[in-house]
Amino acid sequence: MRYRILIEQDEDGVFVAECPSLPGCISQGNTRKEAISNISDAIRGYLESLKKHNEPIPPLSSI
Repeated sequence: MRYRILIEQDEDGVFVAECPSLPGCISQGNTRKEAISNISDAIRGYLESLKKHNEPIPPLSSI
């Protein structure tokens, strides 16, 4: 599973991660590493939900 993620640090120092290919798939962490781990879990859950509801799976990122 290789989806592109974007990570930004907010004004409070929290790292916010999102997956643009999966609308609403956003997570955060106190460190960059934690944010990556959390968004990876969120992506897995998002994809599991799509499969459960017979929704189409967005294509993987080419980058």
